[in-house]
Amino acid sequence: MKIREVIRIAWDAIMKNKVRSLLTMLGIIIGVAAVIMVISISAGTEATISDQITGLGSDLIFISPNFTRGGAQGLTNSAGTGLVFTDAAAIDQQVPGVLGVTVEQGATETVSGNNVNLTSISILGTTTDFPSVRGMTIASGNFFDQQAVDLKQKEVVLGSEVAKQLFGNTDPIGQYVVVGTTQLAVIGVFAPRGSVGGTDYDSRLYLPITVVFQKFTPSEFARFLGDRVRLIYVKADPKVPLNDVITQIQLLLYQRHNVTASNPDFTVTTQQDIITTQESTTAAFRSLLAWVAGVSLLVGGIGIMNIMLVSVTERTREIGIRQSVGATTDDIRIQFLAEAFLLSLIGGALGLIVGVVGSVLFGGVSGMRTVIVPSSIFLAFGSAALVGIFFGYYPANRAAQLDPIEALRYE
Repeated sequence: MKIREVIRIAWDAIMKNKVRSLLTMLGIIIGVAAVIMVISISAGTEATISDQITGLGSDLIFISPNFTRGGAQGLTNSAGTGLVFTDAAAIDQQVPGVLGVTVEQGATETVSGNNVNLTSISILGTTTDFPSVRGMTIASGNFFDQQAVDLKQKEVVLGSEVAKQLFGNTDPIGQYVVVGTTQLAVIGVFAPRGSVGGTDYDSRLYLPITVVFQKFTPSEFARFLGDRVRLIYVKADPKVPLNDVITQIQLLLYQRHNVTASNPDFTVTTQQDIITTQESTTAAFRSLLAWVAGVSLLVGGIGIMNIMLVSVTERTREIGIRQSVGATTDDIRIQFLAEAFLLSLIGGALGLIVGVVGSVLFGGVSGMRTVIVPSSIFLAFGSAALVGIFFGYYPANRAAQLDPIEALRYE
């Protein structure tokens, strides 16, 4: 029997019972659409996380203090001293392949200037390499220099949104703002950066870190330990192997903190480490959801097998007539397999459309990023085809094994 003839007969059989065929395909449609949507949402989440991490800057190394039983920042770690402000300077000066190093110390204060008061504004104490390490651009004025850090000069650089709220369209360079009770001279304004990783860079003030240590530490205890830092950012030279830079940093800090590699008081991670960890988490979650969505394909396959068994019973006399005029066992088997296969293909195609459109609509309505993964389309569509063949074989084989004489007698 020619393939074209097989497909035509299968199509006619499906169209004779349109509603039943559609209900049969529903499980396949839902399964394929669910697989595509689940993978697209998961891929979108991974891409968003990756963008947020890389948005912190490029070729970054993060150095953080280890947490100990008595607290963070190495305060109770007998093996070392924890991270201190001078560690950053040592890394910058002594480790080859380092383009910049910065540290950050945050606080929240009331800010006033130009007769405008703002409450609960984030201020960030940092160092001179901050713009290059974190990928920030000065729109007007300048960023503070090393002398300002060393001499604790009361200078401030404004985020673009804070500058707009305080001074409107007026140039803030040379103006003064009061942070808490401390007056600071405005020397620069950052270009808009937006939010990265939940942090609004445009709504912050940037000060020399030594000024924050001196003026904005929350308690006498914190002031006593004011040179301790929670995180050191290192921008590595892309021309130098990253692992070599990391090794040199570790060796330097082992020596400075008098600790060993088996018991360090700090942790070194990279952007790729963080991205890999996040991807492994979302991948595990995606796999779970994909298996759940795959259950719909399984249910759809069972539905196809069920309806094909019903079809074999209804068309027993037809099968007998075809056998009596020369149709072989293989012809009958192929014909019913073709019907099951065609049902699954049509259901898979409809599910593909629903899945792609649903992913786009979900991204637009929910605000979550979705990414259509081409491999998920082939996976879902291919699975639907295999389901049709697998669950269609038993009814097709049963039809092929009917006795022609008994089939002709069937009413």
